[in-house]
Amino acid sequence: MKGTLIFFNPDKHHGFIRTEEGERLLVEEQGFEPGHLLGDRCAGTPLVFERDEDGPRAVAVRVAEKVEPRRARRRGR
Repeated sequence: MKGTLIFFNPDKHHGFIRTEEGERLLVEEQGFEPGHLLGDRCAGTPLVFERDEDGPRAVAVRVAEKVEPRRARRRGR
């Protein structure tokens, strides 16, 4: 499945993903593939994952494409 990260809280070790169908799934820290765990400023990151059969949870989560960090815009004076 594909979706985007709504948010991830590293202090609480979980967050939420919005699927392409609009469903909201829980994602826990251990649900990420090694090397794909994201920090707290990653909302909107495209993800690929599998849905857990036991409930509304995402597993085998990985970043869909390499995303460059956003740069702050400079305001004109």
